[in-house]
Formats: sequence, C-alpha cells, structure tokens
Amino acid sequence: MSPKRRQRLDPELFELPLEAIRAGRYSDKYFVRTRDVLRADGHRPRVLMQVFCKHAGVLCGMDEAIALLELASEDRSGIAVRALHDGDAFEPFETVMTIEGAYDAFAHLETLYLGVLARQTRVATLTRDAVQAAQPKDVLFFAGRHDHWSVQARDGYAAHIGGATGAATDMQAALWGGTGFGTLPHAAIAAYGGDTVLAACKFAEHLPESVDLVVLVDFENDSVGTSLAVARALGDRLYGVRLDTSGTLVDRSVVPQMGQFDPRGVNAQLVHNVRNALDDAGFERVRIIASGGFDAARIRRFEGEGVPVDAYGIGSSLVANDGSFDFTADVVLTDGRPSAKVGRVLRLNPRLEAVT
Repeated sequence: MSPKRRQRLDPELFELPLEAIRAGRYSDKYFVRTRDVLRADGHRPRVLMQVFCKHAGVLCGMDEAIALLELASEDRSGIAVRALHDGDAFEPFETVMTIEGAYDAFAHLETLYLGVLARQTRVATLTRDAVQAAQPKDVLFFAGRHDHWSVQARDGYAAHIGGATGAATDMQAALWGGTGFGTLPHAAIAAYGGDTVLAACKFAEHLPESVDLVVLVDFENDSVGTSLAVARALGDRLYGVRLDTSGTLVDRSVVPQMGQFDPRGVNAQLVHNVRNALDDAGFERVRIIASGGFDAARIRRFEGEGVPVDAYGIGSSLVANDGSFDFTADVVLTDGRPSAKVGRVLRLNPRLEAVT
C-alpha cells in the first residue's frame, strides 16, 4: 500500500498578481531578457533547474513556489516539478526542488520562488528554534508591526509551520485557518486615562467570554501591583498578564533587589516577583506571558533558570534577515547534458515528491 500523499495549500489561496508576474514586473530584469531572447531566437532548451540552500533549516514557502509555477509559468503542462514539503527539515546544499522543462516557460519566476522560499524558511526556522527552546510552553507570533502589512499571511503561516501556536492578527493566521490572538494594549489603557483596571473591566464587559483576556501590566511600571489589581477586579475572567517592560526601564518591584543582575526590561527577577505575588494572593491560574526582545537564545536562558513564564510573545527576532536562508537555483542539465557552472553539480534527492 503506497503512503498517503501529503496535502499542499491550494495555489489560489495566495491571490497572486498573475498578470504582473507573467509580465516580469517582479523579476530580475536579466531573467525577463533571457526569456525574451530565447523566444526571439526560437531556442527552447529543456533544462533541469535545481534549488538548494547553503544552511540547514525548516522548509517553508514551497507551496507558494509551486503555486507560482502552476499559475504563472507559460506552459505548466510541459514542466515537471519535484519538491519537498513545507515543514520538512533539510540539510545544507540538499536539493529541495527541481524544475524540468523548456527554460523560457519559467525563467521569469526564479526571483519570485527563491524570495518566497528564503523569507518563509527563515521565519519557520527561527520560530522552530524558539519553540524548541520554550518547549512545552507556547510561542506567540507578534511580528506584524516589524514588517510591511502585505507579508502578514505568509509570515504567519511560516511561523505556524515552525511551531508557533498563536498569531497577533487574523491575516497572520489566515493560511492555516486560525484567528488573531490579542492582549489589552497600552493604547486602550491610555484611552481610559491610564487606568489599566478600568480598561480591563471594559474589555471583559464588551468582549465575548470565548476571548482569552490577557492584560499588559507595565503601563505604570508596576507590574506586580497592576497584575494584582487586575486579577482582583476580573477574577476568573482574567486569562493572563503580559510583561512587556521596556529595556530602558526598571520595574518598581525590582528596584529593591538590584545589584546582582541587569534589572532592565523583562528580566527573570521581575517574572518571579509577579508569579510569587499572584500565587500568594490566590491567583495561581493566571498565566504570565513575557514579551519584549525575546529570541531563542534568551528563551533558552529563561528556561534553563526555571523562570516561571507560561508563554513567550516574539516579534522582530523571527523576521530578522542576515542572509542565512537565501536559496540558490542552478541549471544543471540542458537537453539532458550536464551544464552547471563550475562548483555546482546535479544533486539527486530521493526525498523529492512529484507535484501533480
């Protein structure tokens, strides 16, 4: 019995601007000119294009790359695609996709599918690293404000592939069928005159019970006092508090304990202070979400020290780009004969699956 084929996302989900893509408006100009010259010359070599990354990672963006080939190539029926799946781990230089067909039919798409794979693999891999550091605790994807709004759906999907359990916006959750997860923001507190308890009570009054109510408690730089006040006001309606103290501030509860650690921002001592205060007051069920400058390394330190965080909200570090996950595409066969540039060779990969 053959194994069940893994499902890929429907190409239509990506809402690609097909007319502009086919016209080459998103492509490096030299690819468009290559296509045009080949056609003008009546030269249609059949090539094998091989795609890889120099670093190991968690693959993501493959379903969109396939969608580009499905919907924006000039002759989809004449192109054979083999590929790994979103979520697959891959090794350095491992072939993750091959495209075989008349080169002029898909030459204009290389810029796009490489860019899709680079960005989404980066987000998925960085999220995976943070999730592994936090296990079994949740990692929430809060990166919407750190990049252009148009990338939210793709980035949220990549974070989901990497293991994030929640996202800040509905669009970040759109491709995987979720909805946005949100806390009571500083702006709402300011709108109620800086009264966190009042703002929290209004949220509890007007939002459905199904919404997990999480309150930011650093507005007055008194996370312990504000957490207790909110917990007393909301009781069981309070799902959690979110610590988000600026890296340039020292929370009021930490000041008497200064001297043996960096007291700024959301530090381990602050989390302990809030947890102890909540527990002593009978609010053991209230969860603590920590955010503000977290990445996998910082989460690993917190977990190694047993800091009582229940979930981590992470933003900019999950979309940071240092070029580590850039992908490369090479023509390695032309009309069945080796044609790769020096240093590149055909690297067959039995893990690739034919795309129908």
